[in-house]
Amino acid sequence: MAIQKMRLVKISGPSSKIDKIINACCSLGSFQPENASEYISETMGYSAVSQESPYGKILQNIRDLAENNGFSLEEPTKTKKAVLESRSEEYIANIEEGLNALVAESKELSEQLSQCNSAIEKYSHFCGLNINLEEIFSCEFISARFGHLSKEGYIKLTKGYSENPYILFCPCSTDNSGYWGAYFAPAERVDEVDRIFASLHFERLHVPGAVGTADEIIDNLKENIEIITERKNELDKKIKEIWEKEGDKIKGLYHKLSALDKAFELRKFAVFHSNSCFFVGWIPASDEKKITQKLLKYPEFVVEFESPEKSSGIVPPTKLRNNILFRPFEYYVSMYGLPSYYDIDITAFVAITYTLLFGIMFGDLGQGLILSLVGFFMWKKKGSGLGRLLVPCGLCSAFFGLVFGSVFGFEEALDPLYHSIGMAHKPLEVMESINTVLLLAIGIGVALVIVAMGLNVVSSLKKKKFGSAIFSHNGIVGIITYIGGANLVYAFMAGEGIFSTKLSAVFVVSGLVLLFNQEIIAGSIDKGRLVKPESISDYIMQNFFECIEYVLSYFSNTVSFLRVGAFVIVHASMMMVVFTLAGDTSTPKGIIVVILGNILVIALEGLLTGIQGLRLEFYEMFSRFYEGDGKAFLPVESATEKK
Repeated sequence: MAIQKMRLVKISGPSSKIDKIINACCSLGSFQPENASEYISETMGYSAVSQESPYGKILQNIRDLAENNGFSLEEPTKTKKAVLESRSEEYIANIEEGLNALVAESKELSEQLSQCNSAIEKYSHFCGLNINLEEIFSCEFISARFGHLSKEGYIKLTKGYSENPYILFCPCSTDNSGYWGAYFAPAERVDEVDRIFASLHFERLHVPGAVGTADEIIDNLKENIEIITERKNELDKKIKEIWEKEGDKIKGLYHKLSALDKAFELRKFAVFHSNSCFFVGWIPASDEKKITQKLLKYPEFVVEFESPEKSSGIVPPTKLRNNILFRPFEYYVSMYGLPSYYDIDITAFVAITYTLLFGIMFGDLGQGLILSLVGFFMWKKKGSGLGRLLVPCGLCSAFFGLVFGSVFGFEEALDPLYHSIGMAHKPLEVMESINTVLLLAIGIGVALVIVAMGLNVVSSLKKKKFGSAIFSHNGIVGIITYIGGANLVYAFMAGEGIFSTKLSAVFVVSGLVLLFNQEIIAGSIDKGRLVKPESISDYIMQNFFECIEYVLSYFSNTVSFLRVGAFVIVHASMMMVVFTLAGDTSTPKGIIVVILGNILVIALEGLLTGIQGLRLEFYEMFSRFYEGDGKAFLPVESATEKK
């Protein structure tokens, strides 16, 4: 449970082999390049060089080839090593030319099929019209319009225009909404007739010209579809055969070139001067031997490893190192912000405290086990990081369900278990011990706030801020002041403190005096010189209100933990409501209500409990000791040495 130690790698040598060095470093999968110009003096004459990748054009050609033909460029199934040749670009161009010609013809045939099917759909409406359509379209003095007329429009036509000698509508087929057919009119009066049919909501359909009746045209189109489909299948088969033969080679070449292109892009981190280059990056200290062995292949390069602790002003990236139990909680830590390299890793603290708080607030044996199973499924099947978190949280909830004696809301289900181990009743009856639950929640809050301030002391000492570790409001003085204040409040509420109230008063008064002057005391220790305020009046006013703020923050952070006890009570109350609605739980209706109620409580309270637990972590504890200003360790990986 710590932050991974890092090493700064400095590499210098001939620029002609910079790509090989970059690939050797990045092939580890644990190398983060840095801008080398920041690690070398400007007077040495080194500078970055901007160059266009020589692999960009052929990579784009391969991507276009795959996209145009609907092929995937995933890793090749065969493990055969991809070999780069001087004629690789020509090879891709030839494959692309051949495939594109076949695909172009196939697409043209697809368009013809679409046109044929569309024409069949249009002509099928007019199969009852036993007239050669070519003769209709070639008429000089008669105009024809094909389309759809609604039933209402047809009734109006037959009643209102039956005597009009210039209107002739021939229905060919019907559907639920009306008639498909054609109307005919003299060419010189067609505009007038069009207006009449428009008022009847006639929907015109433009029918393509063809020879024969509608039935004959449809038969011809179906024959054409068979011919076109056969030819298209032949082309698609040829395309598939070419890709099956050349696909793995093309994909292997693509991934090889992608790796080289990636390595070439990493040149932007290096600096060059004459025939020399300089390359810098971070690696975990545990990989120092691995990268040394990689770089032994290039004796012309000088490699230097530097510990960041020995270099002032260098802040390495952060890589967390936790065991399998705590690792899932790195998700929450990174959500707030990674710790700085010189800070402490709080993952273990978050894992323990968050799981504990969640388990207490969601204490139910049955629901906790269900939550763990759901989390396990989300983790294994969906790869969800949140699912991994739910597993320990659900198990902790199940444990506290044993303490509260609750199984899916049944409060007496575990009584036989307690009796068998010699207990007269369950350890804690929630609804009969509300005050106890709330007081325990406050006690947990006091303990966690003290631990959080203790972590601040550790963090400050690690950063060599000794003044802050001792005299800040979250340092040793702050801890003493807080403990004294908490004991005074407890003595006021209970009539007697855990230890002497006089001693508590001394702690509080002396602590506040030291906190009032912490700027001078802590600042002088950390800066190594006497810190004097610029204005006495401003100093008094500022520190007076800061002391009030410290006291209020101690109080508010502690009282905030009442939500832990409140959610314990809310959980029990919600299940009481469920059982009230269910009535007799032995009936089918009661069983269904209990099941649905448990599902609702698991979903709703599981979400709320997760949010409230996270709030307590971030606001009541993290704010006292954690900054989260670290930068993540983001290694790059090159695949060129893996192919």
